[in-house]
Amino acid sequence: MIQDRLLASSEAAIRVGQAMIAAAMTAPKGNGVDDVQGVLLTGEDKDVLAAHMRDIADETGEDFYARDAGNVDNSFCVVLLWAENKPQKLAHCGMCGFKNCGACKKAGAMCAFSVTDLGIAVGSAVSIAADNRMDNRVLFSAGKGAARMGIFGEEVKVCYGIPLSVASKSVFFDRGPGDVKF
Repeated sequence: MIQDRLLASSEAAIRVGQAMIAAAMTAPKGNGVDDVQGVLLTGEDKDVLAAHMRDIADETGEDFYARDAGNVDNSFCVVLLWAENKPQKLAHCGMCGFKNCGACKKAGAMCAFSVTDLGIAVGSAVSIAADNRMDNRVLFSAGKGAARMGIFGEEVKVCYGIPLSVASKSVFFDRGPGDVKF
C-alpha cells in the first residue's frame, strides 16, 4: 500500500490526538479525583466546531474567534479537554476564592483543584504533540465553540481545544489578531 503525504499526515494526527487524550487522562489529579475529560473531533464535527467559533466572532466582534476557526479548518483534528467541576469537600481550602468547598459549590464557582488538574492534563497532552513533532496550539476559543456545540453539560465551565496540523509552516504562528489565512 502506498499512502500519500496527506493521508499519512491525517492518520498520524489522529493517532497523536488519541495519545494526547490518553496522556491527559493519566496526568496526575488532585486528591486522585478524576475530573478531566476529553474527545477528539474530526470531519464534520470539526467543521461544526469552526462554524460555532465563527458565530461567536460575529456575535461578539472578537476577531480572534474567526482567526482560530481558520486554524481549526486547516487542522486534521481537534483534541478537546475539559474539567468537570468537582469540589474536594475540604473545610479549609479557599483556593477558589470561597471559604470552603461547600461555599464554592453553592456559588457555582470552579474548584481550584479541577482547574489545576485541567492545566496539568493540557500540558501532558501538548507534550505528546511536541514529542511527535505535531503542530498544535491550545485555543480558548475552540473550548467556547465546543461549549456552544453542547459536547458536554452546562456545568462545565472550562474547556480548551488543541487542533493538530501537519504543514511545511505551522498555521498556528505568525498570526495577527484578526488574520485568517487559508
